[in-house]
Amino acid sequence: MKKFVFIIFVILLFGSLSAQKVYSTDSKYDADVKVWVADSKYDADLLVYKCSSRYDASDNKGLWYFVDSKYDANKKIYFVDSKYDADVIIFFVDSRYDAGWRKKEKMHLFF
Repeated sequence: MKKFVFIIFVILLFGSLSAQKVYSTDSKYDADVKVWVADSKYDADLLVYKCSSRYDASDNKGLWYFVDSKYDANKKIYFVDSKYDADVIIFFVDSRYDAGWRKKEKMHLFF
């Protein structure tokens, strides 16, 4: 029973968090997540759409708004030069409707 209550608590906790306001840091040591930008959406774990408003960036669906201050961000990211150094491989899409996770096992990195 305790295990069940704990699982429900974790689901509710992660379900209520949103980590789509991101800050691009200059140091990989300051970053929460290291990302690499793929040339093809088929190589990506996450398809990302850059929002023009912070209010459009909600949930963990690949809708990102880049903030100017790391204190306003939910996640700090660092763009790496090699996909082998990355925690998540992303691809930027032109439509918000194309955004989303292709490999859901990495979703926890943005909670």
